[in-house]
Amino acid sequence: MKKSLLFICGVFGLSAASIAQTTNQVNSPMRSFVSADLKPFYHGVASGDPLSDRVILWTRITPEDSSAQTVNWKVGTDTTFATIVTQGSVNTDASKDFSINVDATGLQPNSWYYYQFEQNGKKSLIGRTRTLPAGDVDSLRFGVVSCANYEDGFYNAYRDLADRNDLDAIIHLGDYIYEYKTGGFSSSVGGRTSLPENEIVTLSDYRTRYSHYHLDKDLMWLHQNYPFIITWDDHEVANNSWYDGAENHTDSTEGNYQARKAAAEQAHAEWIPIRMPEPGNNAKIFRRFRWGDLLTLHMVDTRHYARTVQEAASAPDFNDTTRYLLGPQQYDWFVNGMDTATTTWNVVGNQVMMAPLKIFGQLANTDQWDGYPAERNKLYNDILSRNIQNFVVLTGDIHTAWSMDLPHQDGSYNASTGQGSVGVEFVCTSITSQSSPLPVSGSVLTTLLPHIKYAELSRKGYYVLDVNKTRTQCDHNIISAVTDTVYTKNEADSRYTLAGERWLRVANSASVGDINPTQPPRPIYSSVGISNKDKNVFFGVFPNPFFDKFMLQFYTEQTGKISLSLANIEGKSILNETRVVTSPGIQYWDVNGASLPAGNYLLNFELGGKKYSRKVVKVGM
Repeated sequence: MKKSLLFICGVFGLSAASIAQTTNQVNSPMRSFVSADLKPFYHGVASGDPLSDRVILWTRITPEDSSAQTVNWKVGTDTTFATIVTQGSVNTDASKDFSINVDATGLQPNSWYYYQFEQNGKKSLIGRTRTLPAGDVDSLRFGVVSCANYEDGFYNAYRDLADRNDLDAIIHLGDYIYEYKTGGFSSSVGGRTSLPENEIVTLSDYRTRYSHYHLDKDLMWLHQNYPFIITWDDHEVANNSWYDGAENHTDSTEGNYQARKAAAEQAHAEWIPIRMPEPGNNAKIFRRFRWGDLLTLHMVDTRHYARTVQEAASAPDFNDTTRYLLGPQQYDWFVNGMDTATTTWNVVGNQVMMAPLKIFGQLANTDQWDGYPAERNKLYNDILSRNIQNFVVLTGDIHTAWSMDLPHQDGSYNASTGQGSVGVEFVCTSITSQSSPLPVSGSVLTTLLPHIKYAELSRKGYYVLDVNKTRTQCDHNIISAVTDTVYTKNEADSRYTLAGERWLRVANSASVGDINPTQPPRPIYSSVGISNKDKNVFFGVFPNPFFDKFMLQFYTEQTGKISLSLANIEGKSILNETRVVTSPGIQYWDVNGASLPAGNYLLNFELGGKKYSRKVVKVGM
């Protein structure tokens, strides 16, 4: 493996550093990259939250300066855009981290489309997306994923999902990013180092981490090919979080938790192709999708919206009805939505395991539904009393793969017949994230707990959810390696539930889907690195405005002396500094402005014979 370079892709005004690792080699195992051919749309394209007549289109522009940007977009019926069905322009600026979310309307149901962004003749990658069908729908196929810790390995599962080209959409159940510092939760895979290196706490930190993840080639390729429907889990903020705190948060050193959560939610809204149920409210993401008469998907938030704090099973109020994952408002929205749905299947995109998991009589994890028994029991009773049929739960979070019945807590469940089950649950293993060890093997679990029909406790991958009018089937797919980019894929287990039943059966074989229309062109990975095209790049300053100090960020292949000056509004130079660059690559320059009075200043910076200027603002404490 070649030694990698570090590269920053656009930092202006209030926006965060957009940082990535890159390499000059086309076939290097490094999976994050910055290609000059993609300028200024380095982060690729994505789509999400499709409806029957519209879909969210996403990109992020890395501009040359801090001014507001206008970007054009178009949607066509093929990759040449011979027929454009809708187009427009959209504005973005530093307050949005130069991200773009367009709700492209006026589309036809059940149709594949191609889309692209453009500015001043520079074009983004071409994306492909699909609208939801209306009316009579025969079948659907989804790729279901979760838990993609960058430092735990390569995103081979994402690449495999894109290459198979037989799905309708991707359902992502959370942990799209991880918040830990470099090495904090890591398998130390060569070339997989998260940026920024610190644990992410501020808005600029979260923006930088999303930027770094989006520059992974395999994730970029999957986003190009399918619309995503995404919910979040804990690591989009901090590990084992609840409404007002997290296991991995300390107020005394990391500040107010609600401020941290708000920053994380804002970055998520900027960097994810999502249609907010309440525009301007970044905290509310539970929402619903319908595929004609076949399936309603309820995407819930069991993590950040209303969850009460986790407690030990011995806590006096452990079974109290005021302890919940969904909370009263979301619970009513969820149950009433299932009750009034006119589709065959009610499917829920859910973060944490719903089925019980007791090992030798002890709860294995009170962070999941086991830790909130009163709300789960209420949910099961409402499903049965309202005769809500064909209840299927999709789950992520625990980095392992499971297929299970959902036994009612009243003890009526019969593992041999399935009677007494409320529905079924399919848990996807992680894309890369490490599995937490359990004291028994998967085969022992299925013996001890007969509602568990399949358990894979170590390997990584995804599953395909194949739905038709008579059954819903889960095909667990295992990827052989995450520490290397060479892998094989195995179909490990397939289970299904029949319409009108509430339990799982064994499938004879994996489902088979139709091949989709033409895939968009893959990104061009230039054989020459970006450094050969632009040897010195100044990316800007942050934070801006600043209180006491700010940081310059730039890339250079040159060594030697670099100068900086700061002038006040009258043009008088009040600060001059020089630094010596001893090795090429990414550079950080901290500037102490604590002694300066509040006001506007002009920063002048000379790098490689080129001069750059930026307006910076000092604000009072």
